[in-house]
Amino acid sequence: MSTWHDLVTASLIGTERSVVPAVAIPGLAPAGEDAGDPAAVLLDRAALLTAARRAGRRPDRAEPLPACEPDPRSAVSAAAADRLARILGGEHSDLLTEWLTAVAARGLRPPAQTLPALLDRARRAARTDAGLTRMVAEAGGRRARWLAGLNPDWVFAAAPALAGADAWRLGDPGQRRDYLVAVAARDPGAARELITGSWDAAGPAERAMFLSVLADRLSLADEPLLEAALDDRTEDTRARAAYLLAKLPGSALGQRMAERALRCVRLEHSARGTRLVITPPAECDAPMRRDGIPLSPAAGRTPAPERARLLRQVMARTPLRTWTDAFGLSAAQIVTLPAGDWAPVLFTAWARAAIAQRDREWTAALIGRALTGGLRATAAEIQALDHLARRADPALGAPDTLPEPPPDAPPVVGAALSLLRFRYEMLRELNDEHSR
Repeated sequence: MSTWHDLVTASLIGTERSVVPAVAIPGLAPAGEDAGDPAAVLLDRAALLTAARRAGRRPDRAEPLPACEPDPRSAVSAAAADRLARILGGEHSDLLTEWLTAVAARGLRPPAQTLPALLDRARRAARTDAGLTRMVAEAGGRRARWLAGLNPDWVFAAAPALAGADAWRLGDPGQRRDYLVAVAARDPGAARELITGSWDAAGPAERAMFLSVLADRLSLADEPLLEAALDDRTEDTRARAAYLLAKLPGSALGQRMAERALRCVRLEHSARGTRLVITPPAECDAPMRRDGIPLSPAAGRTPAPERARLLRQVMARTPLRTWTDAFGLSAAQIVTLPAGDWAPVLFTAWARAAIAQRDREWTAALIGRALTGGLRATAAEIQALDHLARRADPALGAPDTLPEPPPDAPPVVGAALSLLRFRYEMLRELNDEHSR
């Protein structure tokens, strides 16, 4: 039975009915009999043992520690390390995955002193977020594997990695994905052949993985595979394929969506000015369903909320240049046009499209509209603005060029701007290190 378990047992039973177990930590003199309150002694020993556990070594191990192999990767900059500490401390903690992804893409590593906290975070998330566990193990590299050999809580980071084609044939889902990513980086055509050859035998989760790998290096050469996936037997796969085709410039799906969207939204000039006139789809027909728009249980009745959903789905998959080309206006001019009660639907749809298509002009226009007071803070618009802040690609430009929110703006507007700047600064710090 471990010392830690003995301490926990003593705390549960009570020190008046149990002896406080001794704590032996390599490198420290063994603790003698402590005078004073047994409960205080138990807490002191638990604190000492906690510090030893967090240091990444087994407290009951007396032999000298093995040496850790050097890691050839450069560490992130001091500014990036400080931002990681802030994320681990709870500031925008949901950006940890994005930070690790950016570090991996640049061939960098986190600072060694943050590895225990990262490994603990991955251990806690192992059951709900296997992706984070894998990313922490990869980011930690050799030093993470070394620490995992000293602390059984981190054993997930010590698993030997399969190399080459063995990872594809014998590996777990994470190892198969890593192999496919590596193949796609050097030969996208070979990666497509692997996916095509494995598609029929793969389950829904693996097909989703295939599509996520394609998303990183999407090109028109992927269109036939994605068009075929629109006829897949699972709705999730069809929806993912449709999302990727909507992101792909020049795709046939994008053209089909643009034709639908222009039948729903038109520009009207009158004596009272220019405005948008909205005529949402009447139903979700079979071609729309094939293009990734799911059928709602309310579709048979087509009430106003259902028609709004269909309009939002169509516009979110429509290439954004459709609107600037058709109306002859800039994105900033279009998002400020009056649209009556349909304005929240349009804002939400354009926000989704701007995220998917990584469109800098539309992202800036939508956030600018919110910051200059045009946003009335409906629930749909608040959610769309939050998505923009969390998912818009900060590589497209610095959000500090946007105006500050007016004093009467809803708090969510300021929060979204703060999150955008945090993400932009995070990426800039990693880019500065990568370019040195």
